[in-house]
Amino acid sequence: MAFTAADVKDLREKTGCGMMDCKNALTASNGDMDAAIDFLREQGLAKQAKKAGRIAAEGVAFAETNEKGDIGVVIEINAETDFVAKNADFQAFVKQCADTVIEKNPADVDALLECTAVGSDQTIAAVLQEKVLTIGENIKIRRFVRYDGVVVTYIHAAGRIGVMVKFDTDLADKPEFITYAKDVAMQIAAINPQFLNKDAISADELEHEKKILTEQVINEGKPAQIAEKIVLGKIQKYYKEVCLVEQPFVKDGDISVLQYTENTAKALGGKITILDFVRFEKGEGIEKRQDNFADEVASMVK
Repeated sequence: MAFTAADVKDLREKTGCGMMDCKNALTASNGDMDAAIDFLREQGLAKQAKKAGRIAAEGVAFAETNEKGDIGVVIEINAETDFVAKNADFQAFVKQCADTVIEKNPADVDALLECTAVGSDQTIAAVLQEKVLTIGENIKIRRFVRYDGVVVTYIHAAGRIGVMVKFDTDLADKPEFITYAKDVAMQIAAINPQFLNKDAISADELEHEKKILTEQVINEGKPAQIAEKIVLGKIQKYYKEVCLVEQPFVKDGDISVLQYTENTAKALGGKITILDFVRFEKGEGIEKRQDNFADEVASMVK
């Protein structure tokens, strides 16, 4: 029985096993999905398959650059508990994944899993399987972003938030630039801007926001003829909340991040432009398991 790439992906989602393991299992079972699952269990991967369905919402958001500072990565890898996230073996695996992204430049998580891990002759998928079995929790590589260019990274609260910022500058070798860049990364971690600047907001998003603000103003009883003017003022406030370069600088609220950037460039005699940024917060958007300790104890004594 023939099988397709979609079958391999389906088996991987059902079992949590690596792509190559799933492909080999389907080959051995002539494309029979149930037989392939049995094959994986027989090969000693059953424990991982059972763990794959468990919610992994803890873990770390990790960020780093290479030695030259011209390639950076921010990556989120999840585990089930905060205890495991602090495990040295887990943290070493996270760094190994980040190093592999920097060196191999995979297109996505699936491609990363098939890469040979830095410092190993195994694939990332194979190393991941080992970690799941030895650590005893479901572990998932959730997402990553890789930048080339002048890049600065920042990790906040021991991996709760990872930030990476890309710049266009001729001042990358200046210590003062590094201080400035770290300040920008810390701003992103603390204030969580949604966009780089006004131009990054789509017309649809802006129109949607204007519509909401207009309804708010009308509901407050303001005359329709002055509602538009009030909304324009509110939109300016909206920009300062969601756009990085428009936000008040956290270390000096009298200037914006854009003004801080321009002041720094002028003082150092060069140019600085913030090109892009990414901010990962561990577990954001994942529905966490809600444990009931009383029910757990009761189930243990039945």
